[in-house]
Amino acid sequence: MTSRKLQVVSPVPADIDIANSVVPLHISEIAKDLDLNPDHYDLYGKYKAKVLLSVFDELKEKQDGYYVVVGGITPTPLGEGKSTTTVGLCQALGAFLDKKVVTTLRQPSQGPTFGIKGGAAGGGYSQVIPMDEFNLHLTGDIHAITAANNLLAAAIDTRIFHENTQKDAALFNRLCPPDKEGNRSFNDIMFRRLKKLNITKTKPEDLTPEEVNKFARLDIDPDSITWRRVMDVNDRFLRKITVGQGPDEKGMVRETGFDISVASEIMAVLALTTSLSDMRERLGKMVIGNSKSGEPVTADDLGLGGALTVLMKDAINPTLMQTLEGTPVLVHAGPFANIAHGNSSIVADKIALKLVGPGGYVVTEAGFGSDIGTEKFMNIKCRYSGLKPQCAIIVATIRALKMHGGGPLVTAGKPLDRAYVTENVGLVEAGCVNLARHIENTKAYGVNVVVAVNKFSTDTDAEIAAVRNAALAAGAFDAVLCTHHAHGGKGAVDLGIAVQKACENATQPLKFLYPLDISIKDKIEAIARSYGASGVEYSDQAEKQIEMYTKQGFSGLPICMAKTQYSFSDNASAKGAPSGFVLPIRDVRGSIGAGFIYPLVGTMSTMPGLPTRPCFYDIDLDTETGRVKGLS
Repeated sequence: MTSRKLQVVSPVPADIDIANSVVPLHISEIAKDLDLNPDHYDLYGKYKAKVLLSVFDELKEKQDGYYVVVGGITPTPLGEGKSTTTVGLCQALGAFLDKKVVTTLRQPSQGPTFGIKGGAAGGGYSQVIPMDEFNLHLTGDIHAITAANNLLAAAIDTRIFHENTQKDAALFNRLCPPDKEGNRSFNDIMFRRLKKLNITKTKPEDLTPEEVNKFARLDIDPDSITWRRVMDVNDRFLRKITVGQGPDEKGMVRETGFDISVASEIMAVLALTTSLSDMRERLGKMVIGNSKSGEPVTADDLGLGGALTVLMKDAINPTLMQTLEGTPVLVHAGPFANIAHGNSSIVADKIALKLVGPGGYVVTEAGFGSDIGTEKFMNIKCRYSGLKPQCAIIVATIRALKMHGGGPLVTAGKPLDRAYVTENVGLVEAGCVNLARHIENTKAYGVNVVVAVNKFSTDTDAEIAAVRNAALAAGAFDAVLCTHHAHGGKGAVDLGIAVQKACENATQPLKFLYPLDISIKDKIEAIARSYGASGVEYSDQAEKQIEMYTKQGFSGLPICMAKTQYSFSDNASAKGAPSGFVLPIRDVRGSIGAGFIYPLVGTMSTMPGLPTRPCFYDIDLDTETGRVKGLS
């Protein structure tokens, strides 16, 4: 594959400075390495291209490459370098080990980019470039999701308004207006609703008054609406709002709120869809609430499934980019792992596996710790894709393990305590209980587990040896020290060799944590036990929602827990490997189109807030060169 030799300097410069120091290859050169010709992609400038889904259809008979997922231990608020490891490993495989490789990553949300965490292009000498384009608008997919989500939100309130202000005949006449010749007809999406209502008539004039009522009135219960507006910014003051306060809305006020765009069900649909037709069906099946009689109301009932698909038709194509060392990257979808399922798209992975072919590697990242991202990768993403990883990586740092061993609080924006920059083997060994649980949980899926220890300059040989010994004792296939942040792909060569051996020696089938044919509660409790919980406590609201989703026939869906990323439990301050706790389920919601039920654990919010000093303080534009400064 095409590769670029990095000129590494020490100390490591700022991420944006490294990214700006490397001139990317034209994206057509990256595409050529993957045997893609110009008919296979649409260019978005010089350094990005949308790869068309037709590529998979052309290559569907080709054998897949190896499939690797990167998870991590329970992180500190600073992050442990999972994206950096994903990129560094692929640079090692492609630029140093001569393997055909594709990295598949999520598109970052602008919430953390301008908030507390920063971007998600990797870091140091293991990054996706152009880094500023990757972290900001990219090719507009998140904007398309935001537009589609909010169109549906507008349609919900508007439909309630029109039903409340019109009688059946007037409402029906406006839904099926006569053409110039005076003839009425149903359009395509209306036939979906007629079929749902078991009405077989094909002409509007043939409907009885009772059928007109059933067809025209969705009779949405405002208190049941779960669909919220979204925006791709952290804004705590939009978590709870009221709508309908204008004088023209005739007093139809209700409470609702905003989520961050990447928590939208439409983002989850994009990530879990397998084709354009599949996406159309999933978008139409999205449930926004219930009728007053308790029946689920869908986007197709509102007449919107087709329009949503039109808004998303370009977003379904993954975006091709490159690493600092010229290896290819497919960026697609961006659901958070703590409030959604936290993985890049199925279509990107499927295309990539065909492009690399036998002996090649596709490395994808699952968000946050393995209890969240890897669990959802296995039990949700792999269920729908039918794919099986051969290797799972768990990224660890001495810093995070010391925190889990009882070290002082780690806070973003504040200097690290002395305990984190001086040798303390005992603290590391105590914290390895967290690593061990992640290894045991991940091994249970039938994959070989490789631990990647991201090295910091203050880590000592004794501390690193302690982690390696603990990892192997817990059942890891291997545990490898990595310096890819400081050295690029060269610093992850040992990890690449370990991953290659792990993939070549994978023999077990994929084992899910739970079957789909058990109850919603049984599935929730299976996941809770993997966290170390002794039981689950459900609020009255959660009990009500579980009963409703079961009655509506949705109990066969997998579970997507919305939970803090900072602990196995619901308590972010409970470090290490807590056990014996009761997991509180505050609410349960359904992403029916995407295909999962998601319980909200504890106080988990679907709209993050900004810290006192957000990242945006450091971001600016050099108006002479046009280059972005301060992006991390």
